[in-house]
Amino acid sequence: MSISYYTEEGLKKLKDELNELKVRGRAEMARQIAEARDKGDLSENAEYDAAKDAQGLLELKISKLEDIVANARVLDSGSIDTSKVSIMTKVKIKNAKNGATISYSIVSEEEADLKSGKISVKSPIGKGLLGKRVGEKATIQVPAGAMEFEILDIAPGI
Repeated sequence: MSISYYTEEGLKKLKDELNELKVRGRAEMARQIAEARDKGDLSENAEYDAAKDAQGLLELKISKLEDIVANARVLDSGSIDTSKVSIMTKVKIKNAKNGATISYSIVSEEEADLKSGKISVKSPIGKGLLGKRVGEKATIQVPAGAMEFEILDIAPGI
C-alpha cells in the first residue's frame, strides 16, 4: 500500500472510525451472531449466515482502515510549496468556457468533501490540476467531456 498524506484532523477522523469499528462494531456483531445462534439449528439458520457474512465485511473494513492508518502521514501545512498545485493546497480556478471561478482544496481521497470545497487528489479535476502553476491552463477530461481551467491562485489549503 502506498503512503497517503492527511491533515491532522483527517487522520484523527480515520483513527476514530477505526476505533469505533473495533470496539462497538465488533461488539454489535458478536451480539447479532449470539442472537442468531440461539434460534436453533445453524445449518438451516439464514440469520446466522447473514450475521457471519456481515462480520466478515466488518473485519475487511477494519483491515483496510488499519492499512490506511499504518501508511498515513500528516502533512504540515506550513511546509506546503504553493508555487504549484499539490496536495494540501487551495487552488482558485476559472472555467474557460463560462468564466466561473471556484476554489478547491486538494486533499486525500478519504478527506474529500465537495460540499466543503475539498476535492480528492485522485479525482479527475484533482489529477488534472496537480503540478500546474498560476497562469497555466489545464484541460481536464471529466464525465461531461473536456473542460479547460486557468489557475488563478494557489495558497496553503484547508
